[in-house]
Amino acid sequence: MTAAATLDLVGAAFAERYSVPAFNIFDDFSLRGVLLAAQRLRSPVIVQTSVKTVKTLGASYLHGMFRERAAAVSIPVSLHLDHCPERTVITEALAAGWSSVLFDASTLSFEQALVETTDVVAEAGRYGAAVESEIEGITGVEDDVGSDEEGIRYPIAQLAGFIADTGVHLFAPAIGTAHGRYSRAPQLTPERISELVAATGIPQVLHGGTGLTTADFRDLAERGCAKTNVSTAMKEAYLKEALRHLSGAAERGRWDPPRFFQDVEAAVAAAAEEHIVALGSAGKAA
Repeated sequence: MTAAATLDLVGAAFAERYSVPAFNIFDDFSLRGVLLAAQRLRSPVIVQTSVKTVKTLGASYLHGMFRERAAAVSIPVSLHLDHCPERTVITEALAAGWSSVLFDASTLSFEQALVETTDVVAEAGRYGAAVESEIEGITGVEDDVGSDEEGIRYPIAQLAGFIADTGVHLFAPAIGTAHGRYSRAPQLTPERISELVAATGIPQVLHGGTGLTTADFRDLAERGCAKTNVSTAMKEAYLKEALRHLSGAAERGRWDPPRFFQDVEAAVAAAAEEHIVALGSAGKAA
């Protein structure tokens, strides 16, 4: 299938009140695992790349890999740039063909975030791409981006004004979630999702999806959280399976790279399937 537009996938989820999983991938094996899971469960899916992954592998290479793999499946797949505070990387990704970008302005003042986000929306518009916005700062560091301290929370009315003035298509508010694994149960404020949807009418995005319960996911989706980011679970599935496989290979003295690739892909697929079911997107692919 030809690669889809992120905004189309999220818009459909918003209308039906489920959430599209947005899985971070790091290479071809993790990408294949995510697509295998989505294909099996007939789920639309958003493939996310971090700034670190783009810088490591290159935008042209990543987009080419995505394009080839997306063409081989029969479910809608889009490509999204996750947590990017760097305007040069956003420009590179848009030019290479990313369908959407998250401009992370959480370290900027409100006034500067307003100016720069408006510029990013205009730039993305020239490519027909969508912009996700984060200005409040969600706890935790993801691929070297973020902070262990939650940023300021703005009043809902101020956020609604920001969304209207900038024209962003998706918004990621702070609701008590965190990037990475939770050391204790998060104290969520899901009412902020409902209030922002009522005030703006646009889909909201959940960051810090790893570790939440199915009940959490379903409640947030019903409130209008139509895109859910899942990164830590993908990393853990990938690297824990790599460790298991390599430890076994060392014990046996047998080294089989293709089998390693298969095992990592299967582990990522299993983790992705778990989240697809929890988010209610299974069976939603056209």
